[in-house]
Amino acid sequence: MLLDEFSLGILAIIASIIVLAAWLPQIVKGYKTKKLDDVSSYLMILIATGGVLWLVYGFEINDFYIIGVNVGIIILTMITLGLKIKYKKNIAKSM
Repeated sequence: MLLDEFSLGILAIIASIIVLAAWLPQIVKGYKTKKLDDVSSYLMILIATGGVLWLVYGFEINDFYIIGVNVGIIILTMITLGLKIKYKKNIAKSM
């Protein structure tokens, strides 16, 4: 094994932060502009579904890192999808 358990834990934490931080610019931009037309609903549904499957896997192998990052991914994906749906309805009402 190249890395010891502590180093693998640090690597998992850094990877989790990067993956979760990737969602934040999209959420902030969508919130500010009130538009998420360029974001695919199908992409978000697939990412959330994958997150749920990884979550089940994480619970099965009792891996805190996999569980934590996938809970975060599911939450951030649902926030983005919720904003997309909310702003799409607001545009439809104003027409």
